[in-house]
Amino acid sequence: MSLGSLCLEEPCYGTSATAIERTNDEQPKYIRITDFDDFGIEADHVYMTAENYSSKHMLKSGDILFARTGATVGKTYYYDGSIGDAVFAGYCIRFHFDSKKVIPKFVYWYTKTKNFSAWVKGIQRPSGQPNINKEEYKSYKITLPTAEKQAALIALMDVAVKKRENRLQEANKTLTEQGMFILNRLNIKMPIYSEQLACAVRLADIRADRTFSSDYYHPERISLIHMMQSSQVSNTKKLNSVVDFHRDIVSSGESKMKYLGLAGVESNTGELSGVEEDAAGQAFSYQKGDVLYGRLRPYLNKVLLADYEGICSTEFHVMRVKSGVDLLPEYLAAIMRSPLILSQTKHMMTGNTHPRISNDDVQNLFIPVPERAIQQAIVDELVKRGEVARALKLEAEQEWIAAKVQFEKELLKG
Repeated sequence: MSLGSLCLEEPCYGTSATAIERTNDEQPKYIRITDFDDFGIEADHVYMTAENYSSKHMLKSGDILFARTGATVGKTYYYDGSIGDAVFAGYCIRFHFDSKKVIPKFVYWYTKTKNFSAWVKGIQRPSGQPNINKEEYKSYKITLPTAEKQAALIALMDVAVKKRENRLQEANKTLTEQGMFILNRLNIKMPIYSEQLACAVRLADIRADRTFSSDYYHPERISLIHMMQSSQVSNTKKLNSVVDFHRDIVSSGESKMKYLGLAGVESNTGELSGVEEDAAGQAFSYQKGDVLYGRLRPYLNKVLLADYEGICSTEFHVMRVKSGVDLLPEYLAAIMRSPLILSQTKHMMTGNTHPRISNDDVQNLFIPVPERAIQQAIVDELVKRGEVARALKLEAEQEWIAAKVQFEKELLKG
């Protein structure tokens, strides 16, 4: 049966409205191609809303969005209503299926099969950028078993995706706990902060700071810095005293090196995500051993130790250990992902829609630089934990691939 014949209403293109910041819970969430992947939308995702929209762009439970253009053409998202009211963007096509003809989620899981992937690859137009229009999606034909069989196949995939999610959570827990391991290994206890309505700031600081910001002098940040400068933390250094910041601009269009965008680095883990982005006009060059620190939305904690030479988004700070400084790049990357940095930067971001941390503020971050033996011990332990996490992730993906193969086998049985 063709997808078009299973629809309750004509498939619809999304709104072309500008995405703006959500300021209250009554505003619908704006679902764009970049917001979802093959497994939906991350639980901690920060949603935007649409500047304007019409009622036809409001999603209904059971709707499936198909990405119609770009590098991720063919990607799909199943809306079950659990995220609340939502509208969808113009690069998506909404299909609303007749539940008397097909269980919508069965169609969604069908779009994760090799059959669908092969169809997408064969029909998309590569000129300019890949594209599949509404009529082409409507023409795609699926094998339609009984409702009972559909429900059984949905259950198979739901269980498989949940198992994958649990494996990945276990892997991420292994990685995110690295921050507490670092603090414990360095015998650092984070200061306890209690909420307060006001704080004192030295007049000298105000005179020296032309862009005075109350957040910059937030007690939580100041108490952390005082702790790091105390005897509790040995050999605390300002970041700019141990690393050089490299901002060597290159034209990404002329460079033959692979471009790395912020989406290419996983949050909190320091792993490459595998996501490739179109290069912007300008980029920074970096070398093997450099540490790349994402300055846009620093709370996402995108920090990468480069193991190859390349070019990256100008939203990264490219840091290189100064000559003669006894600081392991691997240790530097780990510290930049630790609670010590997150607690310093959370009150230093500027901008609402795209909060970032300035060059000067990054240079003035404080990090502990213990003796080399301690650095190496920390790095060695983190390497072991990374290997465990990668093994769990590999297991998760292998089980997911096996589930998709089983889905297609069961489908062919009728």
